[in-house]
Amino acid sequence: MQLQSDFGERTINELILIFRSDQINLEPGFQRNSVWIKRDRRRLIQSIASSYPVPCIFLYKREHRGRLIYDVIDGKQRLETIFMFARIGRFKRQAFDTRLDLGEGIEWCDWRDICRNHHEVRSAFLGYKISTVEVTGDLAQIIDLFVRINSTGKPLTSGEKRHAKFYNSPFLAKAQSLVAQNRKYFVRHRILTPNQLDRMKGTELVSELLMSIHQGGIINKKTSLDRAIGNESINGNTLNSLASEFAKTLKALRRMFPNIQETRFHNTADFYSLFMLVWEMRDKGFVLTDRKRNSIAERLLRKLSSGVDELRTLMKEGRPPRQIQPLYRDYLLTVQGDTDSAASRHRRAELLRTLLVSVFDFKDGQRIFTSEQRRLIWNSEERRICSICRRPLKWEDFSVDHIIAWIKGGKTTINNAQIAHRRCNSRKGGR
Repeated sequence: MQLQSDFGERTINELILIFRSDQINLEPGFQRNSVWIKRDRRRLIQSIASSYPVPCIFLYKREHRGRLIYDVIDGKQRLETIFMFARIGRFKRQAFDTRLDLGEGIEWCDWRDICRNHHEVRSAFLGYKISTVEVTGDLAQIIDLFVRINSTGKPLTSGEKRHAKFYNSPFLAKAQSLVAQNRKYFVRHRILTPNQLDRMKGTELVSELLMSIHQGGIINKKTSLDRAIGNESINGNTLNSLASEFAKTLKALRRMFPNIQETRFHNTADFYSLFMLVWEMRDKGFVLTDRKRNSIAERLLRKLSSGVDELRTLMKEGRPPRQIQPLYRDYLLTVQGDTDSAASRHRRAELLRTLLVSVFDFKDGQRIFTSEQRRLIWNSEERRICSICRRPLKWEDFSVDHIIAWIKGGKTTINNAQIAHRRCNSRKGGR
C-alpha cells in the first residue's frame, strides 16, 4: 500500500478533544520513551504563547473497531507538553509552570493562573494552530518514516531505532523486562544513567548479553544485534532459559564485585566483557560463592582498573610512564578505537580471564555420593546420629551431606562427608 499524506492543521483545543476521546495514541509500539526535560517543555509553551510557529505533528491515521485512531509518529513530546501544561487527563500530575509575558511583564505562571486571570491568553492558547500531517499506508513504511523523522532534533539512539523496528519482538520484550527488574542496580552502580535506560540503552545491553549467552560466547555488537532481536527462531522456552542464565550470572557478578561502580568496569564496554567472563566461569563449574576468593578477585579488578586509568591519564598528558605493566597496556589498547568489535571484546575477556580465573576453584565433577561411598560412610559410624539435628538416624532415612557444600567447592569424598536425615540435608542446602 502506497504511503499517503494529508496536510492540514489543528488547534490545540481540537487536539485536546481528540485526546480526551481516546483517539490519540501517544505510545504506539514503535514509539520511544519521553526524553524531554522540563526546560524543553517550558520553551515550547513560551513559543506557543508568543505565537511562534512550532514543527508539525505527524500522525498515523488508522481505523480500529470502527473508530479513527491517530498513532503519533512525530510530535509525542510536543503533545505531552501541551497536555501537561493544560492539566489534561493523566498528565495533570505532571503539570508545570513557566515564565510568560502576560501583559504585565514576565512572570511565573501556570495554566490555572491563566484560566483565572487571563482569559484572552487562554483563548489564544487553545486556538493556536499546529500543522499536522496525517499519513496512511503499510506499517513497515510508517516505522521507516518514524526512524527518518526522528534522526534530527533529539536523534534516535541505536536502541530506540531497534525498538521501533522490532517493537513486537518477544526477544526485545524479554530484554526490556530484565532491564525493568534490574533498573535500580544499573543506576546505583553507574552502569547506565536513568536517561540512557529511558532511551533504550539498557535494552540494547541486555539484548547483547542474552544473545551472547545463546551463542555461547562473545558476539560482535554491530553485526549481531539486529539479527538477534529479530530472531523469531528463539522460542519462549529458550528465551526463559536465557533470561534465567542472565539473572544467575548477574547475581554472581554482583556478589563477586559489589563495588563495581568504583572501577572502570561500570562502563558498558568493560561491563560486557566482565559479565561474559563470569557467565563462562559459571558455565564451566567454577565456585563463585567463596567470600575470601571473591574479595581477592575484587582487589585484583580494582588494581587493574586503577592501573589502566593511570596509564591512560599519563598518555593524555604526554608523560611517558617510567615502567609499563604489560597487562595495563594491553587492556588499554582494547578500550581505544572500536571497543565493541569481536576482536576487542575477546581480547578484553582473555586478559580478565588471565587475571581472575586462577583465584577460583572448580566444583567437583561428581556431585552425588556413590552407593559404595554411602555404605562405607554408614558402616564407619559407631553412633548413627544426624549431624544436623543430632537425633537418631535410620538407614531408610539416611543421606550423605557435604560438610563443605558442593556448591562452595566441597569435594564429594569420604573426608568431606557426614550423615544426616534427608529432610535435614535438604533444609541445610548450600550452607
